[in-house]
Amino acid sequence: MDMLSFELIREGNKPLYEQLYQQIRQEIIDGRLEYGLKLPSKRKLGQFLNLSQTTIELAYQQLVAEGYVESVSRKGYFVLAHEELAYVKKTPLATKQRFSPSTYIRHDFHPSKIDGSSFPFSRWRKHAKDVIDEHNQSLVSLGHPQGDLALRVEIATYLYHSRGVICSPEQIIIGSGVEQLLPQLIFLLGQHVTYGIEDPGYHATRLILENHGRTAIPIPVDQSGVKVSTLSQTDVDIMYVTPAHQFPSGSILSVNRRRQLVNWAAESPTSYIIEDDYDSEFRYSGKSIPSLHSIDSERVLYLSTFSKSLMPSLRIGYMVLPPSLLERYQTELSYYTCSVSRFDQTILTRFMKEGDFEKHLNRMRKIYRRKLDIVVNSLRAISSLRLTGESAGLHVVVSVANGMTEEELVRRAHDASIQVYGLSQYAQLPLEAVHPQIVLGFASLSESDLEEGLGELLQSWQL
Repeated sequence: MDMLSFELIREGNKPLYEQLYQQIRQEIIDGRLEYGLKLPSKRKLGQFLNLSQTTIELAYQQLVAEGYVESVSRKGYFVLAHEELAYVKKTPLATKQRFSPSTYIRHDFHPSKIDGSSFPFSRWRKHAKDVIDEHNQSLVSLGHPQGDLALRVEIATYLYHSRGVICSPEQIIIGSGVEQLLPQLIFLLGQHVTYGIEDPGYHATRLILENHGRTAIPIPVDQSGVKVSTLSQTDVDIMYVTPAHQFPSGSILSVNRRRQLVNWAAESPTSYIIEDDYDSEFRYSGKSIPSLHSIDSERVLYLSTFSKSLMPSLRIGYMVLPPSLLERYQTELSYYTCSVSRFDQTILTRFMKEGDFEKHLNRMRKIYRRKLDIVVNSLRAISSLRLTGESAGLHVVVSVANGMTEEELVRRAHDASIQVYGLSQYAQLPLEAVHPQIVLGFASLSESDLEEGLGELLQSWQL
């Protein structure tokens, strides 16, 4: 090749070598720099980009260290090929919305981000300091494999009052998120079962199932949630659902379909429902929707996390097992140690016990409600837009009837330094909607940024 051309931000905070390394790495991952290709010499690339050879050297050495590039003595640097890179390239999340990594995004409407600025760090810091100051020697040991009993007691109490889940602390398994707990469930449910997953839905669920050798059948979702009636036409044994606020469509599983789903599971001794209680903490109209577990505690396996209610980086989730599976768990999986730090478990226990968790949730509901009102008031008045999923959760879905395709809508927004997400990137089956749909998260943006971002987004869509 002759030369590499990249856009480097020289007055930015990120070092130039790191920018160069990241952009070359992305070119390799995306397949634009192919296996065996020789990279330009440090001298030539330095002259071309007006960078020192030391900067080029640092970027190349980082690529070598991570295995993207090979250094051959007296010959230069060559692109390597790896199976991992091919896997990244094929990941569904990387399709359709791949843009230049150097583009500055001013407003990111990501559906999974939260308002980190409103977290009660002072109270969390107090509990953390108290835990450390007490010099509790027991915290240096591994603790119970299902998680500390004190935390499981608090979670059981919270679930009973907020979600109608009746369970004992002994039925609760604590782990570092759904991604770590789901493989344990997969083991308990056996090899010869078929899973149903919502479509569109959360990609990680399908990937986890497939990586463990399980078949995952997409079941379509509409405005009333997953189409339960289609299950009888499949070989599905286990149905994975997000009934409180379906991701990403935002629909809530209707009462009739809840009953249908529970009745479907009751028809076979090998059938279960995995209820991922995603976004259940935030509902803005009417009473809280009861969990599926509150209807049938034997056939429903309950999963939830503190990612939205507290912070994603805390990495604490939990599942509730029925007695029939709990006995097997304690017999065959008791060698698993809890994947959550005991310090974090103890801090969270105190945070919940002293009422800070409930206060925080009540405060965040008010904050997110104000942000949701901004979204609704900004978009509802435009006749070519239709909103769904606004009764709960931290994102809405916008149907856009302005003649543009989904790809055009995302591209126009990106050109205006705004990141939005097309619904189709979460789907395996063709979407039934007449007009393209955009998933719009509102939680992480401040109220002023939200108003500004929505105005600029509408302008980019010529609305």
